[in-house]
Order: sequence, then C-alpha cells, then structure tokens
Amino acid sequence: MSISMHSASLPIFTRMLGNMAQWLDKAEAHAQAKKFEPTVYLATRLAPDMLPFVRQIQMACDAGKFGFARLAGVEAPRFEDNEASFAELRERIRKTLDFLQSVPAAQIDGTEDKDITVPRRAGPIVLKGEFYLKHFVLPNFYFHVTTTYALLRHSGVDLGKNDYLGALQ
Repeated sequence: MSISMHSASLPIFTRMLGNMAQWLDKAEAHAQAKKFEPTVYLATRLAPDMLPFVRQIQMACDAGKFGFARLAGVEAPRFEDNEASFAELRERIRKTLDFLQSVPAAQIDGTEDKDITVPRRAGPIVLKGEFYLKHFVLPNFYFHVTTTYALLRHSGVDLGKNDYLGALQ
C-alpha cells in the first residue's frame, strides 16, 4: 500500500506544531523559575545573521500552511507576523493547526503530479507535488522547527529528544 500525500504531511505538521506549543510552556516555566520575562526569548538567535526565535515559529507555521494550501489549491490564511508574546505565538500555532485540519484529505491526496508554483525572490519555480512536499515543504518546516528547539535548548530550557519527538502513539 502506498502512502498518501495527506498522511505524509498533516500528521507531521500536527505533531510538530503541537510539540512546539509544549516547548513554549516549558520555556515560560523556565523563565519564571529563573525570574526573567519570557519575551527575552523572542529575539534570541543562534548567530547574528539568523532570524530570531519569533520568526522561526512564524516560518514553521508558514511552511505548513502555505505548503498545504498550494497542494490543495486553496488560499492560505494571512497572518500579520506581529506576535510579541508567548500567548500570541500559541495562537498562531493554533490558527495554523485549525487551517491545516480544515483542508479535506481529498484535496491533498492525488497531488503527487500536480504542478506547484513556488514564489521565490529570483522568480517562481514549478515543482511536482510529491517533490515539492518531500524536498521543499518538509525540509523547510523541519529546519524552522529544529531551530526553534535549538534556540530554547541553547537558552537553558529543559528540553530533550522526547520533547522534540513528542509522545509516540
């Protein structure tokens, strides 16, 4: 039996975005225990030329929602990219999950050979759906998810591999 485009994407987005929301809880608890404002994390970077923590979460959400929208042939919701608190970041994750779960599986499945146009600074590129999902959307999503995790771990938040993977069910 072959794997479907929907089952190769939605469960991954759902799991990892849910895990990210739990990391925010741990980061807030860490900040409270150490007696500093959690908003300090929002500007954290691993290197001066990297995007900050808040943008990593925004871009992880965007990778999932735009990837799914392009595959399904629907308009993705637009978010303002103005989150300035952990509550607002949690809300962005929730809105992203709500959108992803609103797209019927039938709109994603069967898109393996669909032409997907990806806007780029150097001009749009066209990729087949399966290639787009496997070699563009998922790696981009995981890059921003992993960077979010690394930023919190580097900042001393008590996260481990099980927090990254989440509960295996």
